[in-house]
Amino acid sequence: MLRLVSWAIRGLAFALIGLDTFVRSTGLPEGTGRAAIVGAYLLCGACLTVWAVLDLRRPEDEPVQGPAVPVLLATVAAASGVACAEPGAGTMVGLAALVVIAAGSDLPLAAGWTVAAVGVLAVQVGALVSGAGHGVFLGYPLLLAVALLAGHNRRTHRIRAEQADLLLERAEELRAEQRRTAVLDERARIAREIHDVLAHSLGALGIQIQLARALAAQESGPAVDPRLPEVLERAQRMASEGLVETRRAVHALRGGDVPLPDGLAAAVTEYRSRHGAPARLEVRGEVGATLDPEQNLHLLRTAQEALINVAKHAPGQPVAVTLDYQEHHVALTVSNPLRRPGDAPPPAGPTVVTVDGGYGLTGIRERLALLGGSLRTDSADGAWTLTAEVPR
Repeated sequence: MLRLVSWAIRGLAFALIGLDTFVRSTGLPEGTGRAAIVGAYLLCGACLTVWAVLDLRRPEDEPVQGPAVPVLLATVAAASGVACAEPGAGTMVGLAALVVIAAGSDLPLAAGWTVAAVGVLAVQVGALVSGAGHGVFLGYPLLLAVALLAGHNRRTHRIRAEQADLLLERAEELRAEQRRTAVLDERARIAREIHDVLAHSLGALGIQIQLARALAAQESGPAVDPRLPEVLERAQRMASEGLVETRRAVHALRGGDVPLPDGLAAAVTEYRSRHGAPARLEVRGEVGATLDPEQNLHLLRTAQEALINVAKHAPGQPVAVTLDYQEHHVALTVSNPLRRPGDAPPPAGPTVVTVDGGYGLTGIRERLALLGGSLRTDSADGAWTLTAEVPR
C-alpha cells in the first residue's frame, strides 16, 4: 500500500513537471532545444513506467536486484539533467532529484552514487551545451547532492526500523524461551515430588499387599473368606498399575513423549482382560505429526476414565475407542450401548469406582480446556458417547 502511494506521488510530480515545462517552453521558437526537451520528457516517462512495473511486482521484503532498475534511474537522471539546462525546462531537474532520492534509498551505495554522478555530469554537459549560467552549473548539482543525502537518510531510517523490529522479535523469542524454561523447571520439580512421594508410597503399598497375601495363604479355616486371596491379588495389581501410571505421568512432566496409540491399545487390552467385555481400538488419519506429551497424557487419561465409567454404568457392554488424527485437531471417541431393561444382569464382581469419587470427567474437561481442547458427552440413540478433541 505504501509503495502504491509513493508511485501515485511520483506520477503526480511527473505530470506537474511536464505541465510546467511545456507551459514555460511554449513561447520558445521551434528548434532543437524544444525537441530535446520533449524527447527527454518522453524518455523519462517510459523509464519511469518500466521502473514502476518492476518495483510493484517486487515483494515488500525483497531488495532491488539486477541491473535493470539502476540503468533506468541513471537514464532518467541523464535525460532530465541534460534537458533541465535548456531555457524554460528548469523544473525537469525535479525528475533527476526524484530518481536520485530513490537510488540513495533503495539501491546499493555504489549504484546510488553512480546514479547521482550521472545526473550531475548530465547537468554539467547540458549547461555547457546550452550556455546556461552559474545558477544551473552549480545550483542544480548541489540540489542533486541534497537529494542523495535525503535518500541516504531515508535508507538509514528504514534500516533502523528493520533493526528495531528484529530486536523486538528477538526479545519476544527470548521471553518465550524464558517462560518455557520456567515451565519446564516447575514441571521437573513437580515430577520429582510425585516420584519421591506417590511412587514410593505405591511401591511400599505393593510390598505390604504382597506380604498380606503371603500371610493370608498361611491361614485356613472357616473364618477366612475364600475371596480374600482374589481381592488381595486385585489390590496388588491396582497398586502396580498405579505405580506404572505415576511413572508415566512423571515421564510426561519431564518432557517425554507418550505414544498415544500404544497407550490406548494397552488400556483397551486391560479393559477386556479385567472386565471380560469386548472392546476394540481404531486409529484413523496420519499419525506422523504427534501431539506434545501433555496432550497425549490427557487424552489417555480421558480414555481410561471413560472405560471406568463404562465398567461402572454399563458392565459387559462392548466398547469402541476411536482415535482420529485430523488436519487441525485430534479427536478421541469412546462409545458403548446403554443397558436396557431386558438385558441380562451383569456378572457379579467388585464395585467399580473412579479414583476421585466420580469427578474424573469434570477434571479432565477442565484440563482439556486449558490445552485449547474440549470434552463432550452424549447419550442419544441408545448409546453413550464421549468425544475429546485437542488442537494439533
